[in-house]
Amino acid sequence: MRKIALQLSISAMIFLSACSTDSKKETPEKFQVISPLIMDTTYQNEYVAEINALQNVEIRTRIKGFIENIYVDEGQIVKQGQTLFTISSKQYEQDLLKAKAGLKSALADLKSTEIDLENTKKLLDKKIVSKTELDMLETKVDAAKAKVEEAQSDEAQAILNLSFTEIKAPFDGIINRIPNKTGSLVEEGTLLTVISNNKEVFAYFNVSEKDYLDYTLSKQQGKSKEVSLVLANGSLYNHKGLIETTESEFDKSTGNIAFRAKFPNPEQVLKHGSSGKILVKTELKNAMLIPQKSTFEVQENIYVFVVDKEGKVQQRKVTPSLRLLQLYVISSGLSPNERIIYEGVQKVKDGDNIMPETIMFSQIINP
Repeated sequence: MRKIALQLSISAMIFLSACSTDSKKETPEKFQVISPLIMDTTYQNEYVAEINALQNVEIRTRIKGFIENIYVDEGQIVKQGQTLFTISSKQYEQDLLKAKAGLKSALADLKSTEIDLENTKKLLDKKIVSKTELDMLETKVDAAKAKVEEAQSDEAQAILNLSFTEIKAPFDGIINRIPNKTGSLVEEGTLLTVISNNKEVFAYFNVSEKDYLDYTLSKQQGKSKEVSLVLANGSLYNHKGLIETTESEFDKSTGNIAFRAKFPNPEQVLKHGSSGKILVKTELKNAMLIPQKSTFEVQENIYVFVVDKEGKVQQRKVTPSLRLLQLYVISSGLSPNERIIYEGVQKVKDGDNIMPETIMFSQIINP
C-alpha cells in the first residue's frame, strides 16, 4: 500500500512539472514595438563631378618663328591684354615694308593708267584714236585696280602677321605649363601655354531620370537648387553652387542626363580638371520613417512584423523609397497608426504572439 502511494506521489510531481513547463512556453515574449514617424525631412543625393574653369583656352602661335621673349611664368596670374610671348618679328617687319611698297607701286600704276584713259577719251572725241584703243585702256584700268586690291590685301595680311608676333592674354587668368622656352623654333599652331579663368568654375555631373524629374518639379515650384561640393580630400567646399543648366537629352547607354552647376572660386582653390562630389539636398514632405533594424530581407524584398491589438505578429512586405542613415523612408505597405517590432525580428516568425511594449521614436533616435 505504501508503495502504491509513493508511485502516485511521483506521478503527481511529474504532471505538475509538465504543466509548469507548458505554462512557461505559452507565456508570450516581450518585444518593443514602435509606430512609423511621419515628418518633413530632407536628404542628399551624391554625384561624381568634374570641375572645369569658366574659361580654359589654349594659346597657340599663328605664325612660324623663334620665341624671342617669354614675359610670364607658369602659375602666374595675368590680366587681359597683357603680353605673354613675342615671336621674332624682323621677317614680318620686312614683309610689311615690301607689302607697303607693292601697294604704293600698284596705286601709281593705277593712276598712270587712269590718266591715259582720260586722254584717250579726249582723242576719241576728236576721232584721232579708235574705239578699240579706248577699250584696251579700260581693261588696263580694271587690271590696275585689281592689282591695287591685291596689294592692299597683302599689306593687311602683313600687318596681321606682324601683330601675331606679340601674343597677349585674351582674358584675366592663370598661366599653365609653358612647354617651349626662349629661342625655340615654333611652327604655326604650336602650343605655347594654356590660360585658365578660375574665378568661377563649372561642375558637371550626371543624374538619373528620376532625380532629373524631381529637380524639374521642384524648379517649377520656384525652389532654388543650391548645391554643395565635396572636394577630393573629403572636405566640404566653403562656397555653395547653383544648378544652371541641363543637357537636352539623356545618354542612351547610361540613362543619365548631365547637369551643370556654377561655383564661385575667389580663393582659386578649384582648378580646371579637378574632381569632387556634388551634394543635392531634396525636401520630403510627410515622409514615413521606420528604423532599419525593424526590417528584414527575403529574396531582395523588405519586410516588417506588424503587431495587432492582441499581440499577434504578421509578416508584411513594405516598399522603401530611400535610406536615411539608420532609417528607411517607406512609400507603401504600412499605415501611420500601425505598430511594428522595433528590434529582434530574427527571434519571431509570422503568426507568433508577443507581449508588445510600446516605445516612442524619440527614445531611439533624434531625427
